[in-house]
Amino acid sequence: MELIGETLDADPALRSGQALVDMEYRSVTVSGAYDFSQQVALRNQVWDAGQATDRIGVHLLTPLVIAGTDQAAIVDRGWIPLEQAAPEAWSKFDEPGTVEVKGVIRLPQSRGDFGSVSDPAGYLREWNLVNLPRIGEQISRPLLPVYIQQSPAPSWRALPYRTQPELDLSEGPHFGYAVQWFVFAAMLGIGYPFYVRQSSQPRAHAGQAGTRSVSYIEDTP
Repeated sequence: MELIGETLDADPALRSGQALVDMEYRSVTVSGAYDFSQQVALRNQVWDAGQATDRIGVHLLTPLVIAGTDQAAIVDRGWIPLEQAAPEAWSKFDEPGTVEVKGVIRLPQSRGDFGSVSDPAGYLREWNLVNLPRIGEQISRPLLPVYIQQSPAPSWRALPYRTQPELDLSEGPHFGYAVQWFVFAAMLGIGYPFYVRQSSQPRAHAGQAGTRSVSYIEDTP
């Protein structure tokens, strides 16, 4: 999939909100300053570092106050291990001052994958879903209706580890079912006439057995 770059802080139309919900997976560049006092975390995130077992941790979700505006965008800054995931330990991962964030636009999550747990009511520091309307209720600034998943960079090797989104480019299970039924239909279309022909031959041969016994033997496999 081709990613088309945009710059949020340079284009007021993109900050209007509605246009952004139609731009998932498009790349963006945003400058501003993080508000770490309102940072939250996304639970149960896996880091696959090519090891025998995956490691469990959290992703840090940090409001970025967009330069020149009073608006904020939630930035998924990446993964940290579970042993460092307590809120009191998050400050070691702060990036103070003005920053430039490059990433991709992601839509909020109203419900998760099969087996996921919805978030309880009330103020939360750790979330099961990136539920922006809910998270926005506890953020003191207007929040964009999408969030930004920060992209990996060759120069960034420290925690939080940044990841690319996993794009599902398949046709899903319905495509597989369609192919399966097509195969069944093709087999039926080819096999049924053959079955009818084979079934009719013994009856025809039985009626001719007294006069054409040789022909019957020749037709028998």
